[in-house]
Amino acid sequence: MRHRKSGRKFNRTPAHRKAMFRNMASALILHGRIQTTEAKAKELRGVVEKLVTKAKRNDLHSRRLVYKVLGSHTLVKRLFDDIAPLYQGVPGGYTRLLKLSALRPGDCAPQALIEFTKHEFIGKPEEESITPDISTSSTGASSTEGPVSSERPGQRSE
Repeated sequence: MRHRKSGRKFNRTPAHRKAMFRNMASALILHGRIQTTEAKAKELRGVVEKLVTKAKRNDLHSRRLVYKVLGSHTLVKRLFDDIAPLYQGVPGGYTRLLKLSALRPGDCAPQALIEFTKHEFIGKPEEESITPDISTSSTGASSTEGPVSSERPGQRSE
């Protein structure tokens, strides 16, 4: 019997589950809202709420604890400087779950949108500081020479 066992397993190993929620929490902090399945959104809510609660303390120890989960200094800075001050004095309820009417086409899984309750006040991140620089050469041309074929590797042209 599964009495008093909290949390969903999602048919994943504990390490995979932990990595999935770390990635989803990072995406939510970065973008302010993400679309996922209802069950994953409900479980993610607890992970993100704990991170925001730690970020409200705004001390070195809580920064290090949050960094252990997020693994990115830019995301920690965004959480502590942009998101947590909005919820100072708010005793929880930092995220909102909106159920979407459209089901996922592949498996008819119910979809949901999870977002911060004050996401309209959270500014857009600077894209160049978060994503790595993937610029082309100085001439603007790509490094591959010759015409680019739109065919797949296994197809023959007729």
